[in-house]
Amino acid sequence: MPSLILQTNVKVPDPKAFVLRFSKLSAELLEKPEKYISISLQYNEFLTFGGTFDPAFLLSIVSLDNITPQKNEAYSKSLFEFFEKELGVPGDRAYITFQDPGRAFIGHEGTTFETIFGK
Repeated sequence: MPSLILQTNVKVPDPKAFVLRFSKLSAELLEKPEKYISISLQYNEFLTFGGTFDPAFLLSIVSLDNITPQKNEAYSKSLFEFFEKELGVPGDRAYITFQDPGRAFIGHEGTTFETIFGK
């Protein structure tokens, strides 16, 4: 765990390479082993932001034990810089949603992270 779902109306020229770069950055930012990072890239040509189809993205991050207001500021800064560079999306054309549902609410390997890592 973490799970990151990126929706964008920008066609990525090499989606596999992009996702691998995004995965590596996410592991570093969230301070989690990359073996737990899950990335989903979803191209949506009908994604609008502010009433236009100009480049935009929506990012949902679900992660355990590291979602805080202070950390979210740093995550936002790095992620918006990454997406502006990689996708050409300016910061005023995107939202990032941060969620920490708690260890008991994420399943893995037939159990939950609460059982795997304790409370």
